[in-house]
Amino acid sequence: MSNSPAARLQDLFEGHRLTPTQRRIAHSMVRSASTVPFMSSVELAELAGVSQPSVTRFAVALGFDGYPALRRHLRDVAPEETATDATVNEYQQAVAGEVENLRRLAEALADPGPVTEAGRLLAASSPLPVLGLRAAASQAFGFAYFAAKVHSDVRLLDEGGTMLSDRIDNAVRAGATALLCFALPRHPREVVDALAHAQAQGLTVVTVADSVLAPVARHSDLLLPAAVGTGLAFDTACGPMLLGRVLLEAMCDHLPQAQARLEEFDVRAAARGLFAE
Repeated sequence: MSNSPAARLQDLFEGHRLTPTQRRIAHSMVRSASTVPFMSSVELAELAGVSQPSVTRFAVALGFDGYPALRRHLRDVAPEETATDATVNEYQQAVAGEVENLRRLAEALADPGPVTEAGRLLAASSPLPVLGLRAAASQAFGFAYFAAKVHSDVRLLDEGGTMLSDRIDNAVRAGATALLCFALPRHPREVVDALAHAQAQGLTVVTVADSVLAPVARHSDLLLPAAVGTGLAFDTACGPMLLGRVLLEAMCDHLPQAQARLEEFDVRAAARGLFAE
């Protein structure tokens, strides 16, 4: 079990049935894990964009008498602060944070079952729609780019708007059975709505998200978490990117022609002189 503040919070929330508002509070706490033990209920409410009574109800839902008891618990389990090496700058700290995220991802992958099942679902869907908007658009693009080398029909959905539901409908009519979504903070409401629509159309939704508490969780049939780094002005997403590549590997395992397709591409690329090396 990881001793990082975010990991301890995830362990605390695990197994509790939380309302959407409570999941929002929990998600905000994970993203500010190192400072939450020192926040008042009012400050946490402002951070999560909820009311102060909602924070109190959240603490009770976790089994505490109220928010003060929850805060005391968080302070009691917090590790003692160690002296920070003065030679380590903020950029190195951000990298160290991502290393920790990847270590936690490796621990989660000790059980390959969820990823294996996701690979089977994605391989069986033709076409395969891949959704990612705003911050997650690059993750969706990267997956779709490589997936198209081994899958016969990959459809990238990286633009929102009124056409998004139409494109999901078109994929369903063409035979799609599953949709892959990459969802990263801040979570666009449009993505949540799109996943609800996809499920209503009968698609099985596989989601790579930064947390099991993300807003997309309630519209995901299989959610695979990979934390993002928050040490810089803009989040870093090494974990979700790597998890996407792991999903590609799992999908290839369920596509009998995957290796042959890759070899065919290499032959064509060499004939066309596509690459400089």
